[in-house]
Amino acid sequence: MDAPAAIVKLHSVHKRYGDGPVVLDEVSLTVAPGDFVSLIGPSGCGKSTILKLISGLNPATTGEVAVLGLPPRQARDRQAFIFQDATLLPWLTASRNVQVPLRLRGSGAAERQQKAAELLELVGLTAVQDFYPRQLSGGMKMRVSLARALSLAPELLLLDEPFGALDEMTRFRLNEELLMLRERAKFTAIFVTHSVAEAVFLSNRIVVMGMNPGRFHREVAVDFPYPRRTALREEREFQTQVNSVTRLLHEVEGEERR
Repeated sequence: MDAPAAIVKLHSVHKRYGDGPVVLDEVSLTVAPGDFVSLIGPSGCGKSTILKLISGLNPATTGEVAVLGLPPRQARDRQAFIFQDATLLPWLTASRNVQVPLRLRGSGAAERQQKAAELLELVGLTAVQDFYPRQLSGGMKMRVSLARALSLAPELLLLDEPFGALDEMTRFRLNEELLMLRERAKFTAIFVTHSVAEAVFLSNRIVVMGMNPGRFHREVAVDFPYPRRTALREEREFQTQVNSVTRLLHEVEGEERR
C-alpha cells in the first residue's frame, strides 16, 4: 500500500529578509498526515519563520515549500494558524469571534451560530459564549482561539507558542485539551514551543533547531501512545525523554559558544 501523501514538505529551504543575515539554512522536513511535530530551539532560530513559510505569510528565498501538494498560498483554506496572543476581536462576543472565519466563507447566520455553539461546547465554554474578550481569562481566550481555528475543519493546524504566556497549571490543562480536540478533529499539527516538557507531552516528533543560521540539529521520535493524560508526566520514561531533548538543546548552546 502506498504511503499517504505528505501534509507538509520543505526541501532545502533557505530564508533571508532582504540583505539581512540568513534566517534559515538548508531546512528540509516532511510531515505526514496525523503527525504532531514540535519545533524547539533557542530564540531567533527561525521556528516561527518556518510556520510563516508553511502558512504562506512569507515566501522562501530558495527551496521548496508545499502544503497538501500545493504552494502554501493555495492551501490556506485547508490550514489554520494560532498565534501566542489569542487575537480575538474585542468588540465581538466569544461566539461571534468563533464565527468570523465562517462569516468570511459566506456561511449563513444559522449555520454559523450552530457551529460556534458546537465548538464552544467542545472547548468547555458554553457558559461564556456571550462574554466579550475582556471578560475572559487568558486560558478562556486561547480556548476561543482554538475553537475559531477549528471552525473550518482544517487539515493542518499551525501553533506558534499558543500557551507560552499562561501559567503552568493552565498550560498543562490546555495541552491535554488540545490533544483531546485532535482525537475528535483529526488534524495534523506543527507546534512551536520553548518548553521541552510540553513538546514531549504533545508530540510524536520533536525537531531541535540550532541558530546562526537557523537549521535542524536533530529530530527525536516520541513513542508514548495516544491518548495522553496528566499521569504521563509523572512516569519515569517521560522525564527520561525530557532529559534527552534537554541535552540536545545544550548541544546547540555549546555549538553557539564555539
